[in-house]
Amino acid sequence: MWHIKEHRSIEKVCSKLPPEIVKKYELWKDIIFRHGPEKLKEFSGFHDEKLKGGRERQRSSRLNIQYRVIYVVQRDVVTVYVLEITPHKY
Repeated sequence: MWHIKEHRSIEKVCSKLPPEIVKKYELWKDIIFRHGPEKLKEFSGFHDEKLKGGRERQRSSRLNIQYRVIYVVQRDVVTVYVLEITPHKY
């Protein structure tokens, strides 16, 4: 099983998000916890991808068309560190 560490601001951010986004985030965490981030590739709705530029070590998963969860995978300790949940900027 994987460990999921959240940035200290995630709880506060989730309290302000629409309920359907929080529910999708909880589903995302459940998949990561049970199977690891590689399993997300089987769910096309999350559109999990590596980021580029200044966020090159980070990954992004889609919670809906607007919101993304940004995270880092630390394989040496089998940990996923959630950095932020943010509206996507177009």
